Amino acid sequence: MSGVESTVSRTTPAAPAVPGAAPPTSLDRRAGPLRRALRIPGALLRLSRPYQWAKNPVVIALPAVFLHRWTPGALGSVLWATALFTLASVAVYTLNDIVDRERDRLNPSKRHRPLASGELPVAVAWTYLAVVCAALVAGIVVASPERAWPVPAYLALNLAYSYRLKHLALVDAFAVAGGFVLRAVQGYLALGARPSPWLLLSVLTMCLLFAFGKRRRELLDVSRDHRPALAGYSVQFIDYLIMVSAALSAMAFGIFLMADPNHNGAATALVFLTLGVSLFALFRYLQLLVVGNGGADPVRTLFRDRLLIGSGVLWIGIFVTLS
Repeated sequence: MSGVESTVSRTTPAAPAVPGAAPPTSLDRRAGPLRRALRIPGALLRLSRPYQWAKNPVVIALPAVFLHRWTPGALGSVLWATALFTLASVAVYTLNDIVDRERDRLNPSKRHRPLASGELPVAVAWTYLAVVCAALVAGIVVASPERAWPVPAYLALNLAYSYRLKHLALVDAFAVAGGFVLRAVQGYLALGARPSPWLLLSVLTMCLLFAFGKRRRELLDVSRDHRPALAGYSVQFIDYLIMVSAALSAMAFGIFLMADPNHNGAATALVFLTLGVSLFALFRYLQLLVVGNGGADPVRTLFRDRLLIGSGVLWIGIFVTLS
């Protein structure tokens, strides 16, 4: 462009798009970038998936519930462990969405995520991930690495999951379930107690049930191009896996409940009632999964069904009575 043309372009206002409309002001021209900048905090919050955070206290607090540890020191340790795993899960969600943004665009529901939709710049997501990881490292140092080793183990497992394990059928489900076992172990370490293998087995198999249920829904709803691991599954095969996982989970939890040698007659009756409520909740989830074709998001399924919520409230009430 010549100097005359450049001067004219800088001094001559653009013609209004609509006859009679005023020419755009500098504020109008800045409104687009400003509006995008104002949307970034909300996009970062959605990237962090706050509705998924409930998984952390539910699993980490299980040892405190069963061991009846309600002292201020124990509760403080459990809360700190929950905060660490919440930060770790935010880091994992952010990394997953960065890595999977192209594949997520192929999924009818995930394409609306902040990175897949282009609402959030990738550079901002990387910066956010760095800040979360820095806070997490500081929290682990304060808690002492010896008592918080499940958190870096969880991060290492999910790093492998993000780049490789999620593409391997069966391995993907065990990797997801393994993250919840690490949460339960962290709950025991926070209390200075020895983990129960039966409770850990119950957590593992129940989370395998959730993971296989999610894969089942994905097989029915989306293209296999979105998740290569789906090529190693079929609906019939997953139904077998769900049945085995549910049976093992019920068995392990029942053995765990009955393993306490200090039960008197009343406590034993309450334990059987607890097991009955747990079995009802398990059967209800299977009903929602198979009959209702649910399970796409286990957290939403668990916290939106009235019967499951009622079972959870009754379950908590029984353990408060046992305490």
